Amino acid sequence: MTVESRVIIVGGGLAGLCCARVLNEAGVDFLLLEGSDSIGGRIRTDEIDGFLLDRGFQVFLTSYPEAKQVLDYDELELNRFEPGAVVRFAGNFHKLSDPWRQPFSAIGTLFTPIGSLLDKVRMGSLRSLVLQGSLADQFRKTETTTQNALAEAGFSGEMIDRFFRPFLGGIFLERELSTSSRMFNFIFRMFSTGDACLPATGMRAIPLQIASKLPQDKIRTNCRVEDVSDGLVQLEGGEVLSASTVVVATDGATAARLLGVADHKTGVGVTCLYYALNKAPIEDPILVLNGEGKGLINNICFPTRVASGYGPTGRDLASVTVLGSGHDMAEVEHKVRSELEEWFGHEVSEWKHLRTYDIPYALPRQEPPALAEPEREVRVRPGIYVCGDHLDNASIQGAMVSGRRAAEAVIEDLK
Repeated sequence: MTVESRVIIVGGGLAGLCCARVLNEAGVDFLLLEGSDSIGGRIRTDEIDGFLLDRGFQVFLTSYPEAKQVLDYDELELNRFEPGAVVRFAGNFHKLSDPWRQPFSAIGTLFTPIGSLLDKVRMGSLRSLVLQGSLADQFRKTETTTQNALAEAGFSGEMIDRFFRPFLGGIFLERELSTSSRMFNFIFRMFSTGDACLPATGMRAIPLQIASKLPQDKIRTNCRVEDVSDGLVQLEGGEVLSASTVVVATDGATAARLLGVADHKTGVGVTCLYYALNKAPIEDPILVLNGEGKGLINNICFPTRVASGYGPTGRDLASVTVLGSGHDMAEVEHKVRSELEEWFGHEVSEWKHLRTYDIPYALPRQEPPALAEPEREVRVRPGIYVCGDHLDNASIQGAMVSGRRAAEAVIEDLK
């Protein structure tokens, strides 16, 4: 057994990478261990038949404050979604445009059956409300469920069911809208003040950019950690590493197992299916929501319409999100294709199924009182720290902030 570094970071997702970034800038020696074959954690992108498949549909919001400090947006070559959404309801597609960023296109939104005129007026009031004060102020507001918050804001059941349930369902990965209202306030503020984007080379570009600024000999992949104890990290296969400090930068369930504590924050799962097709039936770079209130599909996106590099020239990529995990893969693909044919016609029979991702832990569940304390303690005990979006909020912003907070705590305690 040898002392490999002063600090060992277990986990190469965004939290672990941002922790390493701060330690590196402070001159603190570290070693980052990632159990899989590449860094990124839950943000990974695969290449199949010339298409880029993110492991689960994800978008990057340019308004994340921490990301502005960490990332080079120009280097990511961000491609933005059109603000708003297309909602499938009553057998037709209805476009809802953002009136603040697309005022002329939004005129038609007033006459869609997706909520009443009063609902659309209340959308403006909600936007003003979440933009008041600082971001920290939003996390101090009374915490309830998102469902209750929307009802208290006066939105009709129709607006909640036809728009908010599928839209937020694709973000929170649950349609009951039981997620904390503080998380909703944060997300709605982020969407109101920035763009939803895809990097030119897939979501993987985000963790890869952070990793590229780190000493490459301080990152080890294919190093699965079996146990963490004071000053020691045991790898699968029996190798034991020692360090004065260990930071566990994994998802909540894995962190609980490694640290030997109860896991009170369960995760939510999602299933994502990808198809290759000749031409997208909806050509705008916009999100498509299922407002019908039935079926497996929650939302659809055609990533190649947002960022052309997601597929070969002349071909389109479809990304379909089904909430939950553990589905029978053959059965879910059959049902999803049937729903797609109902939406877009018989041409769907020609779509080539590329891959289905079953992701049991896509996000930590964040029902009240999950964010009663918006930033939870990163110190477990002397020499042991933890970070991850389960300690802040379930977002890229939350993961990045938690990684920085853990590194700052380590640096302070090492003085």
